[in-house]
Amino acid sequence: MRMLQMLVLPLIVSSLVTGISSLDSKASGKMGVRAVVYYMVTTLIAVFIGIVIVIIIRPGKGSRDSPVVSSGNIEPVQVVDAFLDLIRNMFPPNLVEACFKQYKTVYKKTVHTRNMTVTLNLTDSLNITESNLSGNVSRVLQTIQEMVEETVPVSGSSGGVNALGLVVFSMCFGLVIGNMKQQGQALRDFFDCLNEAIMRLVAIIIWYAPVGILFLIAGKIVEMKDLAEVGGQLGMYTVSVIVGLLIHGLLVLPLLYFLVTRRNPYSFIGGLLQALITALGTSSSSATLPITFRCLEENNHVDKRVTRFVLPVGATINMDG
Repeated sequence: MRMLQMLVLPLIVSSLVTGISSLDSKASGKMGVRAVVYYMVTTLIAVFIGIVIVIIIRPGKGSRDSPVVSSGNIEPVQVVDAFLDLIRNMFPPNLVEACFKQYKTVYKKTVHTRNMTVTLNLTDSLNITESNLSGNVSRVLQTIQEMVEETVPVSGSSGGVNALGLVVFSMCFGLVIGNMKQQGQALRDFFDCLNEAIMRLVAIIIWYAPVGILFLIAGKIVEMKDLAEVGGQLGMYTVSVIVGLLIHGLLVLPLLYFLVTRRNPYSFIGGLLQALITALGTSSSSATLPITFRCLEENNHVDKRVTRFVLPVGATINMDG
């Protein structure tokens, strides 16, 4: 799996540049609009299915035998900052840095003091009568320093490939090369050869994939301390996730495929079986990307210009699961 992850970065860049540069601007624009609309529609459908399943199954309902102990600090997340981070990651200031780092807003706690003026009423408790009550009351002004803790958002970073920024750069770069016509032929040939070389590496590495998937799944099972306890705590949650994935993957997406193409969707899914099994073991659409390319182009005979444009974008922004 580490070998597959090693090929993800050059595969995204080379496939996007090659796919977009081989299309004219009008064709790539239409394909891009259709892809974004499809991603938005399927994501909204997936969100709706998830909400309905949670309302019906209610996985969080019920009592636990033992209280759940929270480990670590939960980082606060603001919706505005998360959206702004998405925009900032689309335009990385350094392409080399984008290969291993992405922008992320972090929240820093600052403590400062502020002065507060209070009024104290002092009364002589020994001589409290109605006649001399007013004479025994004095007002004292005192200044108190209060410690105030505030959370301030500051710029930070997190480890990982900034795939979104690389996708945006590769798309723009491919459009420019495509508009250069004959002058950009050398660059088109370079990225086409790079993409072909990576796909041949994938064809070699794919023979080791079953062994890697086996040990990945086995490692996840071994990490569980008590299978019965974990199953009891996460049973209904697991059922909710599996039911949602089955409805979305075996009913909704095949129905959309049939409505658009009028073909059998399950034969198409059969050609993607190896990519689906790899995704199950890796839990990563980016790590599965090389095998998805191979399955679509060789098994389902999808045009390379389509796969090289749609798949890298989908692996970055289309997260229906």
